[in-house]
Amino acid sequence: MADRIFLLFYTLIIKPNNLLSMKSDRHNILTWIIFIFILTPIFSAAQYPEAQNELDKKVLSFLNDQSGQWRDMNIPVTDGRILYDLILEGKYTSALEIGTSTGHSAVWIAWALSKTGGKLITIEIDKKRYVQALANFRKAGLSEYIDARLGDAHDLVPSLEGKYDFVFCDADKWWYKNYFIAMESKMQKGGCFVAHNTNMRSADIREFLAYIEKNPAYTTRHDRNSRSGLSISCKK
Repeated sequence: MADRIFLLFYTLIIKPNNLLSMKSDRHNILTWIIFIFILTPIFSAAQYPEAQNELDKKVLSFLNDQSGQWRDMNIPVTDGRILYDLILEGKYTSALEIGTSTGHSAVWIAWALSKTGGKLITIEIDKKRYVQALANFRKAGLSEYIDARLGDAHDLVPSLEGKYDFVFCDADKWWYKNYFIAMESKMQKGGCFVAHNTNMRSADIREFLAYIEKNPAYTTRHDRNSRSGLSISCKK
């Protein structure tokens, strides 16, 4: 396997002029397909943390079984790993997710919280997605770390009590700024508000980004490893 990977890498990357000698575009395309087919499982596996306990093994087994099946507005694996790492690095314990969908991001967040001793509140407005998310949480072995709520986040988020040190927002983009404002006074010092799909650059996203980037109480950065875009605003 290693020899085949090196040969393809050498042909396509180190010796790009070799492409010019190919007899047809079909050959070119076929070679790239083989290259991607060989490397994709390796790159995907590298995005998952190594198992350290039985829960890790159960979560990894679930994620591997679900690989390629996360649709319906779920985040990609790359972004899940970013969320996981952020929580571990910040040692966050009180998390909120706005927009559960069927639970891919919540699995990554709750998995990290299982290591910090925390818990996640996640909110979903669609009953069908909510029910599927509950089933996914059980399969992943993470139900005890998740308080899943069915309802309209426009109403539920402002009414939340307590303090939070991590928020992941992946719901209606035109309401991002309102969600952030609703959570500002509830964020702990050092806590982070993470927003998804910030590369969309729609008028609503631009307004949201302008607000958080000029907010003197927060420091905002963008994780460029996320193709969809992740803004990370942490309270000073």
